[in-house]
Amino acid sequence: MKEGIVLLGHGSKDPEWSQPFEKIAVSLGKRLPAVSVFLAYLEHGPSLDEAVAALVAKGALSVRVIPLFLGAGGHVKEDLPKLVAQAKRPEVNLVLDKPIGEQPEVIEAIATAISQSR
Repeated sequence: MKEGIVLLGHGSKDPEWSQPFEKIAVSLGKRLPAVSVFLAYLEHGPSLDEAVAALVAKGALSVRVIPLFLGAGGHVKEDLPKLVAQAKRPEVNLVLDKPIGEQPEVIEAIATAISQSR
C-alpha cells in the first residue's frame, strides 16, 4: 500500500514564510523515501484538496494529514476536520493527525533550541 503525507500549514503571501516548511518536507522525504510528501496550506495554496489529489495521482492509498501547528486552535479544531471531510475520496484512507506541536519530541526540541540559543 502506498502512503502519502500532507504537511498542512497556515500559509502566507510572503514566499519566504514557507521555507521552513519546505525544509521539513525535504528532510521527511529523505527519512521516508517510500512515502510521498506534499505541502499544503490553508491560505495561498496549494490546498489540502489539491495535495490529496496529487498524492492519489501518484498512487497513494493512505494519506496522513499532519497539521504543522503548535497548538489546537480554531483552525485545527474546526476548519481542518471540515477540509479533510471535503478532501476524502473513496479509494483513499485519509487520516487527520494531531498538530505537530502536541508531540512531546517537538516540545522538547523547541525547548532545547531556545535554551541553546542564549
